Amino acid sequence: MSEPTSPTTDHTLALREEFRHHLETFYAQLKLAPPYESVEKAIRSLTTSVHALPPMERRRLDTDATARWQQFRQAFESSGLSKKHRGIIAGLARNRSSLNLPQNMINS
Repeated sequence: MSEPTSPTTDHTLALREEFRHHLETFYAQLKLAPPYESVEKAIRSLTTSVHALPPMERRRLDTDATARWQQFRQAFESSGLSKKHRGIIAGLARNRSSLNLPQNMINS
């Protein structure tokens, strides 16, 4: 019989899955293959940074979308994903309306 998963682990898994979903959506909308090693590195980075947060800050991520996106952005940048395909992405981002992505997924 398996042991119950702790709330911290459940929360971290949920954040990881949300982040992975956003990355998959991002690359699918751009019609680019995601750089899988960098995606996994970004997810590991997110996990490490979330685990380093005090418990109160981790709980805040459940309800504060801005705080979640700050964590996602930090992981995106620290993993090197922000440098992958940057020429292609920059060109596409100039015409943001054709991307059909949320405002917080790309900054010009």
